[in-house]
Amino acid sequence: MQEQAPIRHEWSEEEVRALFALPFNDLMFQAQTVHRQNFDPNEVQVSTLLSIKTGACPEDCKYCPQSGHYNTGLEKERLMQVEKVLEKARKAKETGSTRFCMGAAWKHPADKDMPYVVDMVKQVKALGLETCMTLGMLDEDKAEQLADAGLDYYNHNLDTSPEFYDKIITTRTYQDRLDTLHNVRESGMKICSGGILGMGETATDRIGLLRQLANMPVPPESVPINMLVKVAGTPLENADDLDNLDFLRTIAVARIMMPASHVRLSAGREAMSDEMQAMAFMAGANSIFYGECLLTTPNPETHRDLQLFKRLGINPEQRISENDETQQQVIMKDLQKQQDSSHFYEA
Repeated sequence: MQEQAPIRHEWSEEEVRALFALPFNDLMFQAQTVHRQNFDPNEVQVSTLLSIKTGACPEDCKYCPQSGHYNTGLEKERLMQVEKVLEKARKAKETGSTRFCMGAAWKHPADKDMPYVVDMVKQVKALGLETCMTLGMLDEDKAEQLADAGLDYYNHNLDTSPEFYDKIITTRTYQDRLDTLHNVRESGMKICSGGILGMGETATDRIGLLRQLANMPVPPESVPINMLVKVAGTPLENADDLDNLDFLRTIAVARIMMPASHVRLSAGREAMSDEMQAMAFMAGANSIFYGECLLTTPNPETHRDLQLFKRLGINPEQRISENDETQQQVIMKDLQKQQDSSHFYEA
């Protein structure tokens, strides 16, 4: 690994626009150079995402099938029982995931739900997994409760630029999202925050999103870059497709602007070819979600991911303590078994 790239917090619009304007090969080379200064270029962090409470969300996010404002045919579910969550977490660990992410379709968690989600965090951590949750907005008290339970990451996406935001969501403000991220950071938890591309935003909006993320006092440790999954019944079901090269450019610019963050190739992978995903890894993406379902939208089958990793010479990043060599050996043995077997359980 080379000398690490410096982390900056004062990116101007002109600087970011200049990165996007680079010839594609030059941008990819610069992003890969920065990536190698901070990470093993052949490791990708692996997470599994589980919806612990589905549907009937009061927010009106135009991309989301879980919004109670739209009729998408999604079956509504109550908060999942802790033991069922643990069953999914154990299976995720067996398939090589090192982080288990739990998402609930809430505007914010209610006081009555906090003991359950706190218990989920504690018990999933006891399995030896990193934990992440996305539960909507958090005030200082709820952020502290989750931090005290040992939650490692909290996901709260900015989604897009401040200027385009009210074209997508009207039930909470951009500042509401920034306040939640502030409360998460102050509690000591790590931040997972990114955005969605292909919602009709302009290139300037993509610049604005990345500037918001990179210019935080401490950039998010995890930055999901999502490609819009167009769901029938949502206002964005007929949105124009985003050019794949524009998506890859955004991944590359995110890597350059946030050199120490994990950039996650997130929603939309189901529709991406292996070649597209390989280019995203070259552009600096080094995190994915395993499993056939990402909350409520499709995700590539786990065995397809493992086959692609094998073809590309990529290994799942290990986030296990040094004194837990036995657990690491078990996971690597299971991964090899799954790569060689056609029988595979969904993560």
